[in-house]
Amino acid sequence: MTKIAGYLILLGVSQFLLLMIISESLYPSYSVHSNYISDLGVGETAILFNTSIILTGLLIMVASFSLDIRTLSILLFVIGLSSTLVGIFPENTGFPHLISALFTFLSGGITAVVSSIYFRFYLWTILGFMSLIALILFITHIYGYLGVGGMERMIVYPQLIWGISFGSRISVYKQD
Repeated sequence: MTKIAGYLILLGVSQFLLLMIISESLYPSYSVHSNYISDLGVGETAILFNTSIILTGLLIMVASFSLDIRTLSILLFVIGLSSTLVGIFPENTGFPHLISALFTFLSGGITAVVSSIYFRFYLWTILGFMSLIALILFITHIYGYLGVGGMERMIVYPQLIWGISFGSRISVYKQD
């Protein structure tokens, strides 16, 4: 079952990354420096982006039931649920979107760190802490030269790298 979980996470995160990039390309005058990622969930790219993030969340939630490590299973479920809610409640819904995005960002960074402990793969610790530090900077409106969009990507990209790496790792994981 762990293999299946790995493939589901790998599929979900990979398709989201690719469809996010496609959405950025299709969105008129979109700037990775100045626009929030969630801007892609309203307007011309809304169906593509929101469907993609909902699918990601659903696949991660299903995967969470297949893991035998309870802590990771719970954390993955939170990532999946909150990601799904980001797509159900796009940016223009206000508070429901903000709280869903916050839970996605926070649980993603924490899960990367926790998973690194279980699997002794400490690159995931670095990715998790990079994401969490970027989240703190983002919340406190410290964007630097990256702009709001760039800083938000410093939260999300490490989590996507972790998700692809984690999904790949557990899809070939053999318990001792």
